[in-house]
Amino acid sequence: MQSIKSALKEFNLEEIRRRANSLSSTNAADAAEHKQYRCKHCKDELGWIKRVPLSDKPFDYMDKWEDCPCTKDRAIERLMKSSHITEKFRQKTLTNFITDGLPELVKESHQAAVEYVSSYAAIKDTPQNSMALLGKSGAGKTHVLMGVSNNLLKKGVGVLYFPYIEGFSELKDNMDTVGTRLQQLKQVEVLFIDDLFKGGKKDKVTGIKMPSDWEVEKMIEVINHRYLEQKPTLISSERDIADLCDIDEALGGRIHEMCKDYMVIITGGLEMNYRLQ
Repeated sequence: MQSIKSALKEFNLEEIRRRANSLSSTNAADAAEHKQYRCKHCKDELGWIKRVPLSDKPFDYMDKWEDCPCTKDRAIERLMKSSHITEKFRQKTLTNFITDGLPELVKESHQAAVEYVSSYAAIKDTPQNSMALLGKSGAGKTHVLMGVSNNLLKKGVGVLYFPYIEGFSELKDNMDTVGTRLQQLKQVEVLFIDDLFKGGKKDKVTGIKMPSDWEVEKMIEVINHRYLEQKPTLISSERDIADLCDIDEALGGRIHEMCKDYMVIITGGLEMNYRLQ
């Protein structure tokens, strides 16, 4: 019987290694060839090293990293994902909000939004850098301000959407994360609070629905911080400034001061509700 030692001698180990390396290299090349890259320019490396000459002398150069244009698109996608704006609401723009035949106050709210986005870069660091659409339900306030949000997101501005009722339900269901969530609302570049102070329990004296003290306290905390730090805020609400002051006068005053250059209060009857048209 042939011994293991003598059998091994019959194998050319060097040839085996050569063939193994060849197969490995071929497989790697095939894999690279068939890999689908999202960006054909940088092959998903997000950029490349560019050699920049410093003079006419040989070897006098500097290697500099240059971002691929795809990085901007990827950044906008990340902003969109972190905005909490649903796919349906991402379709709402200022362009597809049709104002033909709508009441003048609704047209005015749309025009204010157009002016806001065009002026955003100039006003974003000023005290009056926010926008509010207040009043009548069904007048397109959410659509218009969502159009503003989507416009800013496409320009690379961070926006966080906070629908008041759903947002507070989430906070109450996850009390251990309230501090973290409120910090997000305070720090994001632009905060969109939709339907501020909607709903609540009826006051026994006035019969008007009022938010809970806890909700008011948290909104004061967020809006006061953004007011002091001059962070842009978008607000929609069925309550006007007087109603907001009835809830908390200081809060109502701050919202008025932040938003007064881009504020529309929509009043009227059912004719203002475009959903019923």
